[in-house]
Parts: sequence; structure tokens; C-alpha cells
Amino acid sequence: MKKIFLSILLAIMFAFSAYAQDPELHDSVQQSKYDFNQFGRETLGFTIQPTKWNGGDWLTFGLVSASTFLMIKTADEPIRNGILKNQQYYNSIPIKIGNMWGDWYPTVVIGGAFALHGLLDDNPLSNKIAFEIAQSGLYTEFVTQLVKHSSGRARPYNELGSSAFKPFSFLGWDFTSFPAGHTTWAFSLSTVLSRNTKHAWLKVLVYLPAALTFIARIYQDHHWTSDNFIGAALGYFIANWVVDQHEKPIETGSKKSQIEIRGLNIQPFVLGDSYGLGLTLHF
Repeated sequence: MKKIFLSILLAIMFAFSAYAQDPELHDSVQQSKYDFNQFGRETLGFTIQPTKWNGGDWLTFGLVSASTFLMIKTADEPIRNGILKNQQYYNSIPIKIGNMWGDWYPTVVIGGAFALHGLLDDNPLSNKIAFEIAQSGLYTEFVTQLVKHSSGRARPYNELGSSAFKPFSFLGWDFTSFPAGHTTWAFSLSTVLSRNTKHAWLKVLVYLPAALTFIARIYQDHHWTSDNFIGAALGYFIANWVVDQHEKPIETGSKKSQIEIRGLNIQPFVLGDSYGLGLTLHF
């Protein structure tokens, strides 16, 4: 009931948000159709992308991998032991908001609201955001599930230690800790929203619920810190790759397609025994 209530609220708020048209930005995204053909072409490009990595890409991959390895060996268990000593915020509003933002339905509801507005108003700006939210979410989920079931890492509550891995064992959800799925979804969604605004304060603000997701998954003992670190990295880099595909220079070569979010409100709410996170975007 709480999830349904949140979804309906978000859908209403997004579907009826005040949109201001910007002709220049409108023209800059006309070249993309945001359809299944485009999705297919870009999916192929995403699949073969590692074969095109340059030195900087491999350096980034190495640094993220090395940082994750160090966390597994030195930080995961001390952080978990410290957090388990103080569980008074287990059911607090920030923790609940973090868990909700990292679930699948905020991505579906927010992306769906943009798609609906794009369809009803023939607005390519909304179509772009909806397409990127869906595309990034699907790519992120595919990579996350592939790594999860390949690595077979035990979740912390199993009390098997941070180095317990049973690759390709398919032993159920208790061995799908790495990477953190909620965190990949959260950072994928927040990164797409952040990339589609020019305002620095909005770029930072839209990451707030994703940060709460990162914290919540560790605090409630669903994941190790390294699970969330690599999950955040996956969501961030995949979403950036997706947005980059649609922001290549337009005909003049001097501008890039860019949707500008001019305002964003994030408000937690409590209504009876229901709670949630309300968001409104203004263009």
C-alpha cells in the first residue's frame, strides 16, 4: 500500500508539473528519435564499448577495482561492526527514503511520467529524459545481475565474512551481495537527472536520495560497503555513457543537446501509516 501510494503521488506530481518550453533546447534534440531502433543501435554500442576503451578508461577501471578490493580486505567488516552497535535509526525516515529511491518503481514512475508528458505534449526534451532513464536502468540492471550471480558473494547477515564468495553457485539471494542492486538503480536515476541540468546546486541535490540509498543498504545490513561502492560506480558510469550518446555536438558543432531542469523540490511526507518522497521538476 505504501509503495502504491508513493507511486501514485509521484506520477501525479510529475505528470502535472509546470513545463516551460525552450525553443533552442527543443531544436537541439530533434535529431534523435528515441525509439526502439535507436535503442538497439546504442545497446550494441554499449555491449562492445569495453573493446574501445582508451588508457583513461582502463585507468578508471583499475582504480575502481583496486579501491573495491581494498574495501573488501580492510574496511567492510570494521564498518559493519561499528554500524551494528547503533541500530536506533533502522526504521527512520531517511533510511526508508533511501530504500525507496533505490527500488525499481521510482525509476519506472519518474521515467513513465516524463514519457507521458513527451507523448501528450510532443516534447522531445521529456522524451530524451524518459529514454535515458529507461535505457540506463536496463543496462545497469543487466550488468548488476550478471556480476551478482557470477561473483556469488554472501550478504553480511549470513555471518560468513566479507571474503565469502561462491561464484556461479546460484544459491539464491543470500549470495547476491555484490554489487548492491538498490544502489546501482539509485545512482543511475540520479545521474541521468543530474546530467540534464546546468545548475550546480541541482546537480548535487539530486544525488541526496542516492546517498541515502548507499547508507541505508549498509545500515540495514543488506550489503557490505564495497558492494555499494561498486554499485554506485556502475550506476554513475553507465548513466553518463547513456547521456553522452545523446549530447554529441549538433549541426553547428558548437552546442550540445541539453535539457535544463530549472527547479526541483524534494519533500518527505508522512500521511497516517504511509510515508514517501515527493518530487517535482520544473523546466
